[in-house]
Amino acid sequence: MAEIWQKLRSFSPSKSPEGGYEARALGYSIFTQADIMDELKLNVREAVRCHFDEGKAPPVIRPHMVKDEVISA
Repeated sequence: MAEIWQKLRSFSPSKSPEGGYEARALGYSIFTQADIMDELKLNVREAVRCHFDEGKAPPVIRPHMVKDEVISA
């Protein structure tokens, strides 16, 4: 279970080039998308639950949120 927990810490949501948001887990074949961030969070939870056998999913999911920002020099 500790290995699952460590890998899912690398769950990365971002803005989608097509519009809306997408999220993927590094180290697992888990990908989902949504129009708004609140919906994405629900979809991430569902995708993780569907990916693992019952009782094997991590108890919490901590997405790594990165904000791509540019500031002038």
